[in-house]
Formats: sequence, structure tokens, C-alpha cells
Amino acid sequence: MPPLLQPSPIAPEKRFGGTRASLGDFARSGDARDLRRGLGHYIRNGYGGSNPATQRFGATAQTAGSLGYTLYSTASGAADAPIDAAVLAGRSTEEIATAIIEAVRPVDGTQDAEAERAAMHDAMSELLKEFPEADLLNLSDVEREFVIEKFTAIDVARRFELDVGKHLLERAPTATVAMSRLKQMRAYIAESVAAAFRRLRDQGRTLTTGRVASVVQAALRIRSRYSKDTKNEAVVRSGGRRPLR
Repeated sequence: MPPLLQPSPIAPEKRFGGTRASLGDFARSGDARDLRRGLGHYIRNGYGGSNPATQRFGATAQTAGSLGYTLYSTASGAADAPIDAAVLAGRSTEEIATAIIEAVRPVDGTQDAEAERAAMHDAMSELLKEFPEADLLNLSDVEREFVIEKFTAIDVARRFELDVGKHLLERAPTATVAMSRLKQMRAYIAESVAAAFRRLRDQGRTLTTGRVASVVQAALRIRSRYSKDTKNEAVVRSGGRRPLR
């Protein structure tokens, strides 16, 4: 199982002032530069730089490691797999997904746990849209990496929303615009995380079992730096769709 990570750092009071100001501008204008500045403030001022920000998402990496191990050990028939594939044989996809989530992140009454459980469910839903024939009890390496990447992106976005999302919603001119901005923000973060994973794959760092948590942490460090780039602005302006080339 992945090693336990250190607790998230305590950020200074009024740490999100710059983030909220930039997100307010983004809520009104939809300008990707305001969103990028907001994420930059979130990392530099909210948590004191990219490394503390990565620690903020330490639970994301730890849960990703547990999820990766559960999926791998179940598919390989390992004796110490957290779930019994034979018991779940013939069950519905929803029942299997629920069993996986329970094994990885049991309910403990915390907001973080609920967010992670929802992120895992959404990640597996995305998998089944992309790979309709996928068997959750016997995922291929490609399918398993897809789930881990999607879980990471969704969980990071949800944690960001928990910290400052309310301000974005309150500053948007209408409820419709607010939901559109939220969708744009999620797309930006998802593309940032995807780009980080691509960079790691290019470096030969794959999501082999036992290395998932460390690779996800590395991806989050890259994502923290990537938030300062301008490459994702086209994704934000297009409402989450990559521009055609």
C-alpha cells in the first residue's frame, strides 16, 4: 500500500485574498488570464509556493495510490486484493464501482472523504464513456491510468472549489454564467493535470503499481508550475474543448 503522506500545511490567514479577487474578475469577464492569475495566487500565496500546494493535495496522491493498487491487485488476482472479484462477478457496474470506492476510501464523515469518493465515481464514469467495454474488475494498464488521471483532475478541481469556488459563483452576473465559469475552471484544471501526466510519460515515469502516489505527486508539482503558463487559455475560452487543428 502507498506510504502515508504528511499532513497538509496550515496556510496563513486571508491567504486567498488575491485568488478571490482574480476569480471575481474571471467570473465577470470569462478571461482566461484572470483564471490563470487566480490559480497562481492560490499556489503562491494561499499555500506558500508549489511544494506546500502539492502537500495540500497530498491526500489526493495517497488516495490515487490506493485506487491504483486496488484496481491492479483485483485485475491480477492478488491474494491481498482489497476486494474479491469472485464475489462481485455478475454484479452491476454501479455495484462494482461502489465496492471499489468503499475499499479505497470508506465513509468517515469528512468533506475530503466525500469529495474523493465522488471523484472516484466520476472518474470511473468517464472511463466507461471512453472505454464502454471496460471491466472494472479487470482493467488494462491504459484503462487504469485513465482512471487515475481523471480522479486526480476531478479531485484537485473539487478541492479548489471547496476553498474558493463559492466566491466565483457569487461574483458571476447570473446563475447560468456561474455554472459556465465553473465548467471552464474544471476544464482548465483537467487539462493542466493531463499535461502534467503527459510530461511524466514522456520522461518514462509510468503509473506502475507502488509508484502511483509518487507519480501523482510529481504531476501535481508540475500542475502547480503549469498554472503560470498560457497554453491552456484556448481550452478555457472554448468552454473545455480543445481547439481543432
